Amino acid sequence: MNITKEEEQRYLELQLTALDFAREGKTKELSSMIKHGMSVNLCTHKDDSLLMLATYNGNFETSKMLLSYDVDINKINLRGQTPLEGVCFKGNIDIVKLLVENGANSDGKAIIYATIFGNKDIVEYLKKHGSKSLKNNILGIKIELIALMIFKLKKLFFK
Repeated sequence: MNITKEEEQRYLELQLTALDFAREGKTKELSSMIKHGMSVNLCTHKDDSLLMLATYNGNFETSKMLLSYDVDINKINLRGQTPLEGVCFKGNIDIVKLLVENGANSDGKAIIYATIFGNKDIVEYLKKHGSKSLKNNILGIKIELIALMIFKLKKLFFK
């Protein structure tokens, strides 16, 4: 089957639109595209998946919809991050819970990102519901204490 340059260009535009829908939380529109054949594992040139874009931008409903398909929940981007690790950096506990409850691998750097960005509620959640191999300290300091200190410093300096 041969496709024209115009058809190729239109497909590229549709892929870019799908990536934007994930970023913007346009769940209904993105779901329709996937139902009509767009790959649920579509990625940017940096290997950021639709799920990474949705979770990182705090789009809970879009993330939930993507998880209803056969999405690669642990897809690693070119920065070496999974969607769970990205959202631990951003600090959205509801999306962290959604990912962990749907099988995201919490053995990686997720708890470290949550710790160094002061997301103490995520640190506590991952300690209770994450893998048993999670780090308990960094340089001999308990991760909960590090997260709490950073959380308080953020509140003090970035009101």
